[in-house]
Amino acid sequence: MSKVIIIGAGGVANVVAKKCAQNDSVFKEVLIATRTVSKADKIVAEIQQHLPQSRTVFSTATVDADNVPELVELIRGFAPEMVINVALPYQDLTIMDACLETGVHYLDTANYEPKDVAKFEYSWQWAYQDRFREQGLMALLGCGFDPGATQAFTAYHAKHHFQEIHYLDIVDCNNGNHGKAFATNFNPEINIREITANGRYWENGQWVETQPLEISQDIYYPKVATRKSYVLYHEELESLAKHFPTIKRARFWMTFGEAYIKHLNVLEGIGMTSIEPIDFRGQKIAPIEFLKAVLPAPESLAENYTGQTCIGVQARGIGKDGQEHVHFVYNVKDHAECYREVQAQGVSYTTGVPAMIGAMLMLQGTWMQAGVWNVEQLDPDPFIDAMNTWGLPVDQLAGIELVKD
Repeated sequence: MSKVIIIGAGGVANVVAKKCAQNDSVFKEVLIATRTVSKADKIVAEIQQHLPQSRTVFSTATVDADNVPELVELIRGFAPEMVINVALPYQDLTIMDACLETGVHYLDTANYEPKDVAKFEYSWQWAYQDRFREQGLMALLGCGFDPGATQAFTAYHAKHHFQEIHYLDIVDCNNGNHGKAFATNFNPEINIREITANGRYWENGQWVETQPLEISQDIYYPKVATRKSYVLYHEELESLAKHFPTIKRARFWMTFGEAYIKHLNVLEGIGMTSIEPIDFRGQKIAPIEFLKAVLPAPESLAENYTGQTCIGVQARGIGKDGQEHVHFVYNVKDHAECYREVQAQGVSYTTGVPAMIGAMLMLQGTWMQAGVWNVEQLDPDPFIDAMNTWGLPVDQLAGIELVKD
């Protein structure tokens, strides 16, 4: 049994903590640390209410995840085996620095991006490879669902179905309804920056850039619906193109409703999605930070959320038999079911469960190896087995091309 620190106390952290409580044979003690400790206290209170039989011991603390000395003091005081980072992507590097200084393992769910530039890539974190390896520590990057499970699905395709993957399409559908006029399903600042940025996809050894939401098509999501889906740039494309060099084209698709896009267009048109600070009554504030403050918190959407998510990976290429094949690996999750289990909506659930699974596989030694790693570099089988055990059942569909050229 192990001790871990969870940094962050939003919707995803809530799921990670409660799944750790369910998995009390692995997680002995958990400290939830965040800037606003009352949010961590609320998670612990809900665990005591809904999971009273759990043997996992929880505590909370205040920490500024931008402050390396403060993080180091926290980690040394608790002495965990690893840190699960579900704070903001801006804080990945400071938390990695603190882990190196204190000699503990590291896991996150989203790659680093600087706060003042709408750009995210793995180069900053891959640069830590030698330092983690030399200290015998492991850093697992992007172990949520997308990124995370989508990379495990790709590795599963490569291990079990394909000699060569030529075309890869990652699809993410939220066919749910939270009853709000406009809200984001995870951190509004990160979500809106991602959607309003130019799209990109990998084709023939180079990146092809598109205008935001320029490319779309109707995609059938098994067991859920046919939904209009749009090409975005998503971080796992970068690592998958690197680690699977046979890929000729890799794209990421996400669904958005018409009302969502209309609201977003208006907000962008009046400057509310800008990350450039403006002067407001003598203070510098980025409009998107103000927008984040007035939008509903993602975790507040959970109670009345209905509908399902469907996230999967379609691969097309040369199968193990030498013939061309197409195969789809995916998960469908119901929002209301997530709320009944862990008082969360489905987007938080599908991110938080893989984070707990990745931490478990590291702590058990199944995935533990020194250095900085992406999920697709590790054996996908124990990860997918654990998804089936811990609430994210994995399905497969062979021979039907859901995403068209």
